[in-house]
Amino acid sequence: MKVVIIIPTYNEKGNIERLVQILEEEIFPQIKNHKMNILIADDNSPDGTEEVVRGLMKKWDNVDINVGEKRGLGAAYVRAMTYAIDEMGADVMFEMDADLSHDPKKIPAFLEKIDQGYDFVIGTRYSQGGSIPSNWGLSRKMFSVFGNLLVRTILLKFSIHDWTGGFRAIRKEVFLKEKAELTDFMGYTFQVSFLNKAVRDGFKVAEVPINFTDRTLGKSKIAAKEYIIDLLKYVITSSIKEKIFGPFGKFLVVGGIGFILQAVILRVLVEWFNINPSISNLLGAVVAIFSNYNLNNLWTFRTEQFKGFGQYLWKMLNFYATSAIGVIFIQTGIIFLGDNLIGRKYYFLYFIFGTGVLLIYNFTVYRFIIWRKKPHK
Repeated sequence: MKVVIIIPTYNEKGNIERLVQILEEEIFPQIKNHKMNILIADDNSPDGTEEVVRGLMKKWDNVDINVGEKRGLGAAYVRAMTYAIDEMGADVMFEMDADLSHDPKKIPAFLEKIDQGYDFVIGTRYSQGGSIPSNWGLSRKMFSVFGNLLVRTILLKFSIHDWTGGFRAIRKEVFLKEKAELTDFMGYTFQVSFLNKAVRDGFKVAEVPINFTDRTLGKSKIAAKEYIIDLLKYVITSSIKEKIFGPFGKFLVVGGIGFILQAVILRVLVEWFNINPSISNLLGAVVAIFSNYNLNNLWTFRTEQFKGFGQYLWKMLNFYATSAIGVIFIQTGIIFLGDNLIGRKYYFLYFIFGTGVLLIYNFTVYRFIIWRKKPHK
């Protein structure tokens, strides 16, 4: 595969030559099964960074540069990744800082994960032996650790340990899939939004532990106040959208329709025909389950929709089987216990309580068994 190491620069004249030399002379010779390239994404640095890179391009023919206006880290990466794919034929692209805070010796470990079939490989500072600089002050360490933990908590995605790091390897398919949505946050929040969208769409993510080191030359480009505001804005709005308009929000709407159908049938059979509440609930559940299956298949889990009649029928049988377990043992079980231990007078309250418990069970089963996401190939 053709691999392009993308290095964004703005006034990195003192660092870029050192990094390119290390990559070319020490790292790339170790990698035999990939064609390694370097792309410098320079934002019109006034310090002469571009001139230094053009000199390096004369020495190594696998070095290229993409120059554009200064619009933020995310904008630089979107511009450079587009160039890497369209002009350089990249299959895999790295995100890597120019200031040597990302250890180039870790590149083979990232590529090993790519070779194993992962789509998005991130360097983690917070697990598996990764670390942040020991010379950072207590306040900076707390800002880094708790800021990352806050992102994980708000997004409710704890399997990934480092959301804000910038050392990554990404297959071109991931970028092409998410590119249209990567223009909302063009600063450092780009890192979180890109990863979150990749996770949302089922791309396989792996982590490689890294020991992050502080830069020795130049100044950090992060504007802390602006970064914190943008980051909180993104993770909060993204989390709300996912919960309300994502699968769980749609699932609640579909479940609400099923609930109304089942509740009406339950009350009609009990109040008009004096049928036992447990039996009435089961009869109503048959209709509600049919409604839930079809609406979930067409809307809630549309991306994993069953289209062939054979698959549709087989999955509906699975759906009825898994739903029946919840209806019989959770919902109807609660109604049966309430009816016999407390009395029939409150049968509808038993139904509502049982439905609430059933809701959690159903979403878990539907999401991870019936309409489980298929990993991208």
